[in-house]
Formats: sequence, C-alpha cells, structure tokens
Amino acid sequence: MPRKAIVLVLDSLGVGCTPDSSAFNDHGANTLGHIADWREASTSHSGLNLPNLTKMGLGKVLNSASRNSVLNANVDINAKACFGYATPISTGKDTTSGHWEMMGAPVEFNWGQFTDKHNSFPEELLSRIYDKTGLLTSLGNCHSSGTTIINKFGEEHIRTGAPIFYTSADSVFQIAAHELHFGLDRLLSLCEKVRVILDDYNIGRVIARPFLGAPGEFIRTGNRRDFSVAPHKPTVLNQLQESATAQVVGVGKISDIFAGSGIDKSIKAVGIPELFDQTLSAFKNSESDTLIFTNFVDFDSEYGHRRDAQGYADALEYFDSRMPELLAEMSDEDVLFITADHGCDPTWNGSDHTREYVPIIGYGARLKSGDLGCRSTFADIGATVAQHFGLPTPKYGNPLPLLQ
Repeated sequence: MPRKAIVLVLDSLGVGCTPDSSAFNDHGANTLGHIADWREASTSHSGLNLPNLTKMGLGKVLNSASRNSVLNANVDINAKACFGYATPISTGKDTTSGHWEMMGAPVEFNWGQFTDKHNSFPEELLSRIYDKTGLLTSLGNCHSSGTTIINKFGEEHIRTGAPIFYTSADSVFQIAAHELHFGLDRLLSLCEKVRVILDDYNIGRVIARPFLGAPGEFIRTGNRRDFSVAPHKPTVLNQLQESATAQVVGVGKISDIFAGSGIDKSIKAVGIPELFDQTLSAFKNSESDTLIFTNFVDFDSEYGHRRDAQGYADALEYFDSRMPELLAEMSDEDVLFITADHGCDPTWNGSDHTREYVPIIGYGARLKSGDLGCRSTFADIGATVAQHFGLPTPKYGNPLPLLQ
C-alpha cells in the first residue's frame, strides 16, 4: 500500500502574536482568536463551530498559544491526533517565507521591500521596466489592497491601457490588469519580464492580478499567478524529488510559491471548495508514495486582507465540514498536517499580514498523539514529512514523534 502525506496550509490562520511581534507592530494580533471572539459576540451566531478541528486539538492550541479559550478546549481529542503551535524563525511574515520555512528553508535574510506608501517604486526601476517591456507609463505606484486599487484606477486603466502597479508591506510587486481590455496572456508575459528585473531588488514575488467587469463592478478573477524566486536552498520537496522517494503534488499556488522547484505535478484550483475537491481527488488517485501539498489562499486573500471576520469564520466552518471526507480516506500508513504560514488578523489595523504563531495539527496512526507544545520552527512539519518517507532529517526542524 502506498504511503502518503498531506499538508494543508490554511493561509494566514495565526493563533496568537509571537514574542517578537512588537517589532512588526503586531503585538496583540490573534487571527483565529479574534475571529472566534467576533463570532461569539455576533448576535446572529452562537460561536465559531469547528467540531472536527476542535476534536483534533485546535481549541487547545489556541488556548496554549494565546490564552484565548473561546474555542472549546475540553473536548475529547481524537486518538490519532496531535496538536501544537510553531514559532517562525524567518525574518518576515510573508507567504513565501512561511512556506519555505515549513519545508526546511527558513528565510534568515531580509527581503527587499518598497516601503514608501506613495511613489513606492523608484524611477530607476520604472524606467527599466518601461525599456524592457515597451510600456510608456503605469498607474498606481503605491501601497494598496487589490480591491481598492482596481476600483480606484480600473476605469483609467481601461481608457489608457496602462497597467496598475502596486505593493504592500510584503516583498511583492503586483500588477493588475483587465483580462479583456489588456489581455491575460499579455499580463502574464509582463509579469515574467518584471520578475527578471526585480531579481536585482531581492523581491520575493511578482503577482499577476487580473480582473474583469466595468467601472463600479470590477471583480478579480481566479487567474492570479505568482512569479516567485526559487528557494535559496534545497527544500524537503527537492529531497523527495531527487531521491525518487515520493512524488510531490502541489495544489493551488504551491508550485508558484516554490517557483516549481521540487514539484512533480501542479494542480490549479480556485476557491476553497475546489481546492478541497482537488486535494481529495489527488489523494484518492495517488497510486504511489505521494506528498500532497495544498495552499488555501482564500483565507488570506479574500478574508484576512479584506478584514472580513464573518467571511473568514464562514470559510473556516466550511473547511471543517469537509474534514471527515478526507479522514475517511486515510489508511494507517498516511499522515495529515494542518497548519498556516503567517497570520492576517481581520480585526487588526491596516490590511497586512500579522506576526503570529501557526497551528500544527497532525493526524494519523503513525503519529504519536497528544500535545506537541510550542515548536521552535515551522520546519518541524517538513522534517516530519522527510522522516515519514524514510529520508534523513533536514538541517532545520525536529520531526514530530512517529510510531513505527
């Protein structure tokens, strides 16, 4: 029987601020805790209902990480579950750093960033982009959320044909353009060219942000694409691929985050329901040893950044409702991990990520059940995946206790 591992990243589901959170202006942030508090206080709901995740220890994790007890921490925990939380050792609180650290390549250097809120991109950079791409001008050139920027500049973009450039507190250069008026292929080609230029600026990602619609009715589409730099050192994904120990299947934007490095098969999907469907399908259809690695980006992009606590809560409850389908398919040779890459507290100031602990929920007959406590790095997940498939323990991370 093939041996499988599943890593599900609930993008941005932090469980409480870290000891160094003050350096990021995030002391007091708590993504899951504040969503649960918000739901508890809502007159139309009786609290955040996550029965399956709670039985896997999520309530205990939240209470241990942040002393928040709004989720039930006194339920009987599933005998195949282990639970804890992890501290980031990477310097940033971004998607790339979180995922790379998870797979054994923490980012211990500082990414380049565009820190000015307005006129964010230097003229020298813009000139290089115009010379390389044939563009005459661009719009935006500021910090913004994706929905705000297209509503502000979308009409002018259609009229002039100038793409919209913007950034955030992360190491990103984002380009928004209308799929019909500018063209999706043209947008992706533009991002590829800008990606090469930004290597000199040590920028982690160039993100294509296509949208559709008319003024006042613009909507972002599911054709987002992340153009990332490749990891600065080999990851557990590379170990698996190079040793031919197990195939690596990336679902959602996993392949983009790792620039395809260490990924054998990439499955694109949009929205939490489709991402879960594709994860389940990949698991059922894998006939050899396989790691299935899925990023559920909507928790971050649709709810965290948009400061939508209600939408985040609803999405968590939906995800929880799907868990029995996946658990029912697992054999005693399989392991499952549920975690996050950073926080994005929808009740916090601004619209940026928050520096937080992330949950580590493990499930499987091979995992020693019980409380894992506070883990010193996200890389413990990658180290456990490596051990599960019989590979040497990576430099970073300590494997969770495995039973033979």
